[in-house]
Amino acid sequence: MPLDADAPQNPPPAFSKTFDDVAVGDTVSIRRTVTPDDIYVFAHASGNLNPMHLPASGETGDAGQHPAPSMWLGSLFSAILGNLLPGPGTLYEAQDLRFLGRAHAGDDLNVTVQVTEKRPPATIVLRTQIFRGEEILVDGKAEVCPPAERQKIGDAAVPDITIARHRHVTRLLAACKALPPMPTAVVSPEDESSLLGPLEAMQAGLITPILVGDAAKIRAVAAAHNAVLGDVEIIDIASHDLAAARAVELVHEGRAAAVMKGNLHTDVLLKHVVKSQGGLRGSRRISHVFVMDVPHLHDLLLVTDAAINIAPTLEDKVDITQNAIDLALALGIPVPKVGVLAAVEVVNPKMPATLDAAALAKMAERGQIHGGIVDGPLAMDNAISLAAAKTKGLISSVAGRADILVVPNLEAGNILAKELTYAAQAEGAGIVLGASVPVLLTSRADDATARLFSCVTAVLYESWLRTGQSAVPPAPAA
Repeated sequence: MPLDADAPQNPPPAFSKTFDDVAVGDTVSIRRTVTPDDIYVFAHASGNLNPMHLPASGETGDAGQHPAPSMWLGSLFSAILGNLLPGPGTLYEAQDLRFLGRAHAGDDLNVTVQVTEKRPPATIVLRTQIFRGEEILVDGKAEVCPPAERQKIGDAAVPDITIARHRHVTRLLAACKALPPMPTAVVSPEDESSLLGPLEAMQAGLITPILVGDAAKIRAVAAAHNAVLGDVEIIDIASHDLAAARAVELVHEGRAAAVMKGNLHTDVLLKHVVKSQGGLRGSRRISHVFVMDVPHLHDLLLVTDAAINIAPTLEDKVDITQNAIDLALALGIPVPKVGVLAAVEVVNPKMPATLDAAALAKMAERGQIHGGIVDGPLAMDNAISLAAAKTKGLISSVAGRADILVVPNLEAGNILAKELTYAAQAEGAGIVLGASVPVLLTSRADDATARLFSCVTAVLYESWLRTGQSAVPPAPAA
């Protein structure tokens, strides 16, 4: 019978049971709710990558839309046998299972084992069942060898596991489905990463690339990696400098709505972007933003400026902050919360970063920075951790909840963004703002997801520039 929903759960016994301690009819049941993480962990532990259980590449949604692997269900019996009945020291001898139904994420399961037979000298037979409500999903029989002596149950030291799921990449990609492909001038895509990235984005319906560079090199790279160029337009210009200039011209001609860096130095491209005559400069200083999808954090985290402005002045930081707020609005954050970082959360006249932070916060209060809430100085911990902010006694609508981190200088931002990428398994998109169109600065070290994420970010920002409205539905509440 399934476990009574109102029945108390079996508390862990102080000791495991030996063969003599166990009686026919002894029954233990536990409750377990299936989560998407269970399915991902099982895939890693078992090596079972059956697409029946996992989302396909680029599929929106989560593993919870797919049935849990049957053998994951079967593994739940070991939680009872190894912990409760007979308990620690038990060894499996055999297990028969019959799968009568499928479980999905969100299902509440009752896992039950009952002793049906004792076979001397040391084998215990148990019926093993899993129910979802009154429906039986799994029925079977286990044979185990209990411990020869009672063993005291202690606290096992099990390391924590973090599932590096980048749900925001998936969510923002889904928001782009309703938008037309963005015509994008790709400058000198003459190596693997700079060519395959735009082609992958084209296949995903994000961009329509115009390849501006050495045509022979572009075609050679495509052939070497079995990439199909099809009818993709190629403008044959061997010089990186001239290719960058032509890409900017394509924007002025109305043929391109964004510019993407290929296999050339960043300064060569930006030289033409920032030209006072014929460039793409707007009214603000150009700045860079990393958009980070961090598995530990519920919301997106934007880091600025980590790539262009080396030692920004207060005046520079006003534009850097405003650019980042605009991008956050484009990405569906209704009221972006901006934390201006320093080493401490109090104003110290000997630390210029704290003075700049306090000035930016006051300027936002007076409407000189608009569209978001700005507070600072904030240390990194109390900018993103409510617990840290509470410990410090900070009263702020930003502390512990920051969507945007404004760093004091390029070194700090670059270190922070790379630490999030390589130590916290974040996925990051890079984009240059403040020009008349988005400029994508992709890196050789970017994986396929990062390149796609940068294109997603640019498409959503370009749409916001055109319409003044975000194409992104509100993110799920925490």
